[in-house]
Amino acid sequence: MGIGPARVRHNESVVKSTEQPQRTVLIVEDAEPSAATLEIALLAIPGIAVRVVPCPRQALAMLESAEAEVNALVTDLHMPHMDGFELVGKVRSLDRYRALPIVVISGDSDPMTPERIFRLGADAYFPKPFSPAQVRQKVEQLLNANASHRFP
Repeated sequence: MGIGPARVRHNESVVKSTEQPQRTVLIVEDAEPSAATLEIALLAIPGIAVRVVPCPRQALAMLESAEAEVNALVTDLHMPHMDGFELVGKVRSLDRYRALPIVVISGDSDPMTPERIFRLGADAYFPKPFSPAQVRQKVEQLLNANASHRFP
């Protein structure tokens, strides 16, 4: 199964076509309905571009590339080829992304999952079903708190 291209959208109500968005949020979600819901919610944040990839390996390759400019990561936990636990751990091991805001969303029913994900370095955890408005609010809060830090 091949990895498809990343989907990129901008908040067009805020970003004019001649301007580039100030911040980019990378969504890693293999379930299209959840990815679309997150994308719509996050595009409500002023000055945001959203990139959506279905595979953690693709997200990691994007983050490791010199051209990547990702300001926050929103990821599911259970995906093929690499899970979100491993993705969060690998992202935190990259020097330039040690302070990257990471939000995890998962339908995992294990009561230890939030503790485990926070130990790995996630900034927020939302169980599925999640409130898109609450996720948007948290991502916006984390982005604003890190406004002075550029990634990479």
